[in-house]
Amino acid sequence: MNSVFFAILVAVGMLRASGTMNALVSRLGPWTTSVGLPAEALPMALMRPLSGSGAYGILASLINDPVVGPDSYTGYLVSTLQGSTETTFYVPAVYYGAVQVRRIRHTLAAALAGDLAGVAGAVAAYAYLYG
Repeated sequence: MNSVFFAILVAVGMLRASGTMNALVSRLGPWTTSVGLPAEALPMALMRPLSGSGAYGILASLINDPVVGPDSYTGYLVSTLQGSTETTFYVPAVYYGAVQVRRIRHTLAAALAGDLAGVAGAVAAYAYLYG
């Protein structure tokens, strides 16, 4: 396997275990809530570019949470986010690693911009359809 893949898995584990994710959510939550992305859905938006399985774990925990549930605004939004964004760091690590591409700077910037557009599009689509 690619060593970058393992580095991503370790970084995701460290991010979740260290409490950094909770610190980011508490600081960014008030701003994202004002634009339609509730603080409960923010970990999903932050984790999805790093790890598909980590993001799926967050999705499952939110949907199974009796306070949030699958039929709430947050439940619909995280489900839409799951399909609207990509594991940005995993895909270049695996595919570019297979063909030894070394300079991925522009690809990474474009992919992160696409993730941001996916999150904004998911919020806008939900607001348009169900708002």
